[in-house]
Amino acid sequence: MLTKRIIPCLDIKNGRTVKGINFLDLRDAGDPVELAQRYAGAGADELVFLDISATEERRKTLADLVYHVAEKVNIPFTVGGGISSVEDVDILLHNGADKVSINSAAVKNPRLINDLVAKFGSQCIVVAIDAKMIHGEWKVHLVGGKVPTELDLFKWAKEVESRGAGEILFTSMDHDGTKNGFANDALARLSTELNIPIIASGGAGNSHHFVETFIKGKADAALAASVFHFKEIEINDLKKELRANGIPVRL
Repeated sequence: MLTKRIIPCLDIKNGRTVKGINFLDLRDAGDPVELAQRYAGAGADELVFLDISATEERRKTLADLVYHVAEKVNIPFTVGGGISSVEDVDILLHNGADKVSINSAAVKNPRLINDLVAKFGSQCIVVAIDAKMIHGEWKVHLVGGKVPTELDLFKWAKEVESRGAGEILFTSMDHDGTKNGFANDALARLSTELNIPIIASGGAGNSHHFVETFIKGKADAALAASVFHFKEIEINDLKKELRANGIPVRL
């Protein structure tokens, strides 16, 4: 069995790491370069760096910050926020990112996924999906969760896979920042219906939530922010607990 991955997420706004609840009420969580270094040294398997205001403000991801973060870490690093073209991805990969994450732009222009995969390979392309339960159905939201669509989570995920994306980063907006656990039912369905890795995001509050998302949610990786930023969970301790529960991880 492949080892499960633990991925700290650095949400960036105006050059600082921030964290909110249900995508709202953002508070400062520190310098992204310092946090990236800390996580790389603490045993994180990968990092995700999302410029959460890039799409909304119609500006590009902070490529120079990506360069400085990549300079300091030696683990795989995914970058997202405001990416809408092959040229955007080219800049980010040249600045040191290992993968890129696209979200709103992929929904608006699904062909972008095909174009990016053709140019850079599926292993570089992560499609992030933010979804919320609306009248009993998971609906995709855009622009940092601010714009609802009628797009069904599972149909969109299957299309994303068919277009060649290498991974899906699924964030439950209902669970985000609540620390009540991941959306394991939706994750399990995604993991069962698709053949590409699924990264769980939204809801981590304690170590047991990670155990649950790997067992019940069948996730390939679990992403979290505030529990790592504010040292509520130490990555090494988390991995020891995961291993004690029979979940293969890299220590």
